[in-house]
Parts: sequence; C-alpha cells; structure tokens
Amino acid sequence: MSGEYDIVILDEINVAMHLKLIPIKEVVELIRNKPKHVELVLTGRNAPKEIIEAADLVTEMKEVKHPYKKGMLARLGIEF
Repeated sequence: MSGEYDIVILDEINVAMHLKLIPIKEVVELIRNKPKHVELVLTGRNAPKEIIEAADLVTEMKEVKHPYKKGMLARLGIEF
C-alpha cells in the first residue's frame, strides 16, 4: 500500500482464499484501495466470484501438454 513497488504478485492467493486461509473481503479491499500506479497480480485456481468482479482482467489457463504426463518429475526452481 506504500506505493513503493510498481507490481505486486500474490502467488497462489486464489487457492489460499478457496481454502479459507485468507478472507476474500480483505483481498477485495486490497484490490479496490491499492495505489493507482501499482499493478496487482493474483494467481491460482478457483478465484472467488468477488475477486473476478473486482478485477480488471481475468485469465484462465488450461493445460494442453505437460511433461509430467511423460513421467518427468517437478524440477527444483521451476515447478517447485
């Protein structure tokens, strides 16, 4: 909220809200009250409808191909 950063990424916050680890209302307030120049990026599946309504842009990604299906394990620093 200080405005010190141009972009803030809240990685997997949608999952945290879905699991009720973070109140949806608090994140909606953050979206609405952030400094105008700050780009706020929320990631993760199952975005609550309140977040979708408050957001300017919503993207849903769909897996088309993944090396895991060929037996490749997650790589340190990439998938975990």
